[in-house]
Amino acid sequence: MTFGFAPSSPAAASAAMAVDSASRLARMLEPAEWASAGIPLLRNPREVVNGLHARHRLTPATAVVAVLDPDERLRASASFSRSASATDGWVFRNALLSQLRRVIPHDLRLRTPVRTAVLLYCREGDARWTEEDGAWMWGLRDACTLHGLRCGAYITLTREGWQVLGEGRGGRRPNTTSAPTTFAEEPPARRTGGAASDVLRRAAAR
Repeated sequence: MTFGFAPSSPAAASAAMAVDSASRLARMLEPAEWASAGIPLLRNPREVVNGLHARHRLTPATAVVAVLDPDERLRASASFSRSASATDGWVFRNALLSQLRRVIPHDLRLRTPVRTAVLLYCREGDARWTEEDGAWMWGLRDACTLHGLRCGAYITLTREGWQVLGEGRGGRRPNTTSAPTTFAEEPPARRTGGAASDVLRRAAAR
């Protein structure tokens, strides 16, 4: 007597693929959903983007997750490359959570989150929203919940420049072709006293 598993039929395989595709689509947020989720606005996203771009060497398929305090001072950040696996919010959530746990303690003991995590993702293509962006949005929101943080802005960096998705704010520089700048080359900040650029400048100097 022999034992074994019967090969799955094409219909069963097709059904399994359909279920997996539906699951991945459920782990994705569209711009309208993101905009209505109450994501806190950055007071000066240009300073945050310029600072992270100067601190981390960004190439396509590189993500930077950063944690800001209530005054938008940088508390921690980490950059990592996107894996070659399928676009899935669950995979992105786990990658973000792993980086957050590595660079900063969780705030799960607090009743209300006081620190905010933002995500800057450098990718190919134009500035229009993609399903990959939707998966990153879902992953960021879930990772923040599991680490006791507020979910902050999701920012893309493409050849066209940077853009805060769901807000309509952005700029042409930096972009994927921009060389990392030094803070001395940046124009003077329009705000003083606790600005995010001051902290990022000091962090880069270290």
